[in-house]
Amino acid sequence: MNAAPFSIEVHKLEKRFGNFRAVKAIDLVVRRGEIFGFIGANGAGKTTTIKMLCGLLPPDGGKANVAGIDVAADPEGVKRRIGYMCQKFALYGDLTAAENIDFFGGIYGLPTDRLEKRRTEIFDLLELSAHADRFAADLPRGYQQRLALACAVVHEPAVIFLDEPTAGVDPIQRRAFWDLIYSFSAAGTTVFVTTHFLDEAEYCHRVAFIADGELAAEDTPAGLKGLLADWTIYELRAADPAGLLPAVRALPDIRSAALFGETLHVTAGAAADPKTVFGGLAGLAGYTPIPPTLEDVFLHITGKKS
Repeated sequence: MNAAPFSIEVHKLEKRFGNFRAVKAIDLVVRRGEIFGFIGANGAGKTTTIKMLCGLLPPDGGKANVAGIDVAADPEGVKRRIGYMCQKFALYGDLTAAENIDFFGGIYGLPTDRLEKRRTEIFDLLELSAHADRFAADLPRGYQQRLALACAVVHEPAVIFLDEPTAGVDPIQRRAFWDLIYSFSAAGTTVFVTTHFLDEAEYCHRVAFIADGELAAEDTPAGLKGLLADWTIYELRAADPAGLLPAVRALPDIRSAALFGETLHVTAGAAADPKTVFGGLAGLAGYTPIPPTLEDVFLHITGKKS
């Protein structure tokens, strides 16, 4: 286990594809045992960043160390020290759960006796023991994700990269999956996770937003919400919130507006008079100031009125 205080250190990391700068000189550090959320829209640069940190894609500038290893100088060394779980089902469907674990343990060179012990430990922790002899393709989605996590951690990596690990999983399984993530963090494993569920980012110790290849903000969830101290979030109610949205976005005194279920969340300056701001909206049934969510912060920082 890496004893250094930081499991991931990134300085001015760059990636270019021709004239396109996909990742623009980003800086970040992730502490040992930390759950670090990396949030961005499709095309923002998060997958490219993860591929560089995993040793799958060479950087074009800057420096990154993962588990004490320079990703540019020794990408294969990085791969041996990390676990990676992608959002798509990437296991062998015609192998049983136990056979998948044995296969990945063999890739990482675990001795037979150690592999057998790890299989038992992980299957007990992830509640997979009863499914050990089932083909991976036949497992429910939630258990497929647990098996993918098991394969990613069988070799006891210092850092785990989880790319949208709960995509397609029901809310109960999502919560259970995060309980497992916390257990790995508590044991000292660093977890670097991406998710499109902004409510899940609340579970992270720290969160970074990436937009257009640049880090837009980085802090604890509470600290990020503090960025809206000079703004007020309003929940707007209307019979047709989607129909009202264009008119709300056209208002001069707001920063962002987005659909939230059957309501709208709108960010306005804290000093603005809501009666003045919203008074001319046809079809508005009412509004209420509410505490900000991380999704509100994300829209405020990256989305503006979109």
